[in-house]
Amino acid sequence: MTGSTWTASGGELAGSYGRHSGTLRGALRQALIARALRTHLPVAPRRVLDVGGGGAQQALALARAGHHVTVLDPDPRMLQQAQTRLSAEPEHVHNRVVLVAGTGEQATGLVGGGFDAACCHGVIMYASDPRPLLTALVEAVRPGGVISVATKQPALAMRPGLRGQWERALALMDATTEVGNLGATTYAHSVDELSEVLSDLGAAVSAWYGVRIFTDHLGDAPVPAREEFDRIVEVEWQAGCRDPYRRIARMIHLIAHRAALV
Repeated sequence: MTGSTWTASGGELAGSYGRHSGTLRGALRQALIARALRTHLPVAPRRVLDVGGGGAQQALALARAGHHVTVLDPDPRMLQQAQTRLSAEPEHVHNRVVLVAGTGEQATGLVGGGFDAACCHGVIMYASDPRPLLTALVEAVRPGGVISVATKQPALAMRPGLRGQWERALALMDATTEVGNLGATTYAHSVDELSEVLSDLGAAVSAWYGVRIFTDHLGDAPVPAREEFDRIVEVEWQAGCRDPYRRIARMIHLIAHRAALV
């Protein structure tokens, strides 16, 4: 992840993210984002940049589908997790993924441009101003390219409210910032705010989704059996596609396209 405002150590982040990925909430996040990417990315192999790609969960899903992915992340521990995952894959899969150390704002200087898609999931929430990172994402893709962003929206009171944590829910009712479990300040950005910034940069939001509407408050609940998990994914996907449900999601996923050359 990009991390100028991140205060926890790399070890804390890598460990926490690894534990989160093994929970229902973590697995749902990955499954829902992957489904949206499958919906909006062409079937034919594409060059994809994954900014803050961490342990390469999305990169591996994309590589298995035939895409060529560059993972850009400044945390060596997260890149080591990614390398460990890659080493367990068949050669034709792990050869499609390249790991690069660096921040998202440095993207074009480190890996160039002309990507067919740029993903940035769970990173912009650590930036008080999303413009520098969104600028880098737009610059990294070719005209007509896809920009995929997942972050928090200002619905921060939903989780504590559903947990019965009434004082915290009241405190977050109008909040756009909060301190996360690892002591880092996170920022919530609305769909309208992000759409306006992207429009200024020459990219238009074409779709957006709510992520984990019915399950965000479940903490570290384990991933259930496949059949049950698939049912939950389908319910969350259907709710995340439409109002009013997606408006109360704590996390949102936006799909935008850079303006094509005329």
